[in-house]
Amino acid sequence: MYFIGPADEFPPVSLADEDGLLAIGRDLSPARLKDAYYKGIFPWYNEDQPVLWWSPDPRMVLFPEKLKIAKSMRPLLNQNRFRVTFNQEFEKVMENCGDIDRKGQDGTWITDEIKENYLELHREGFAFSTEVWKESELVGGLYGLYLRDKKIFCGESMFAKESNASKFGFIKLVEKLKNEGVKIIDCQVYTSHLESLGAEEIPRSQFLEYLK
Repeated sequence: MYFIGPADEFPPVSLADEDGLLAIGRDLSPARLKDAYYKGIFPWYNEDQPVLWWSPDPRMVLFPEKLKIAKSMRPLLNQNRFRVTFNQEFEKVMENCGDIDRKGQDGTWITDEIKENYLELHREGFAFSTEVWKESELVGGLYGLYLRDKKIFCGESMFAKESNASKFGFIKLVEKLKNEGVKIIDCQVYTSHLESLGAEEIPRSQFLEYLK
């Protein structure tokens, strides 16, 4: 594990430990965050921890053409059960992602500092949100970093206040990204929920090739 100061470069991701933990460092500036994502690194930590930087191997990703839509979702999509927008309420999506209770997690890593810096990345056109609405109520959403020049979307977090809302938004986002030529969606680490949507694990080295 490496300690990095504001002026230090990230160490090579090959030096991450077996869990994918690469470095510790407090700098969460937009410039630092962009540098991290372009190198296949992301921050993930609890409120009571220092900033931890990760680059896991294998990497959980979704190739847009491999998206799986469950039979139970098709009626909701056909009926347009929810309304989906993009980049309309980025800050509210982040706030909801930070506030929602998650099984097995104590607290949230979406601190005020994280919100402030990702909001700045949103203003710069890098951070991107998807909003899911039921009438005028925001019932789901997700956000991440959109590396348009690399045709990669890096998913960060999602929330749902109503059953299937986040899944509905994710499907609509994947369809949009596929139409825009995105090659790969970074899901970071394995979850059974992501696997059910078609995501898979690939070697970190293969993921880094998409970032070159």
